[in-house]
Amino acid sequence: MKGESVLHREWFAPMADGVRFAGGQLAPDEVRCVSYGQFFRPPGRLLGPGLPPLTAADVGEGLDTELLGLWWAEAARVDDQVIPPDARALLRTPGAVQAALRALSGSRFFAGLALRAMVFDLHQVRRYLTEPDLRARIQRQLAQAVDEDTRVIVAHSLGTVVAYEALCANPDWPVRALVTMGSPLGISHVVFHRLRPAPTPTGDGGPPRGHWPGAVRQWTNIADGGDVVALVKDLRPLFGADVQGFLIHNGAKAHDVAPYLTAPQTGAAIHAGLVA
Repeated sequence: MKGESVLHREWFAPMADGVRFAGGQLAPDEVRCVSYGQFFRPPGRLLGPGLPPLTAADVGEGLDTELLGLWWAEAARVDDQVIPPDARALLRTPGAVQAALRALSGSRFFAGLALRAMVFDLHQVRRYLTEPDLRARIQRQLAQAVDEDTRVIVAHSLGTVVAYEALCANPDWPVRALVTMGSPLGISHVVFHRLRPAPTPTGDGGPPRGHWPGAVRQWTNIADGGDVVALVKDLRPLFGADVQGFLIHNGAKAHDVAPYLTAPQTGAAIHAGLVA
């Protein structure tokens, strides 16, 4: 559970490098980080690690298992070392949930991630999308960091959902550019159809269309080809042709924020938003 100071220390250096690669400069006081992990932190207890002792039994039916199944299928698609799931029996039994977690723990993407951390990540996505009070608290946390000088919002993973919804809810913000990295925004039913505001039907029988994020002029979405969380790499069919998308390669840690931030495409998007 990292606070703003820790996040700033971890984000600023690679972000500054990415902007420098794009021909710009970034000072530490130009970056403000937003932390919401504390809202997911379980109550304290005597002794023990920071995360609760979660197991396969804590993976609930519904959104938890849907997202776990999608992760498993995508991990098998991008990593030939992962045994693909059997769609006929996908996550319909406790044994299938255990098999999914076991398969993911052996994948390149989730290598080194403890089982309880995977389950905790599932719970964060599910809780944000299904608990209105928690959603509102996290939205307020972001809103407190935005002022009249804020021009660019850079978001990663679940943070891209938070940033997108906040921008939609605040079209008066002076933010000119949104940069999303490793985003799950395009995952149908699990995330996309639960967004606020809800996507609207197009009227031609096609998939619904997500709203444009507020007054943003430039939206850049960046995804690693092997990033299991960024299941849908191209957001244009869902949010419109104005989304500028890039497919990059982050190396062994496909979802890590540092290689996303140092990518020239990320730096160029941030720099363009600052100087526009």
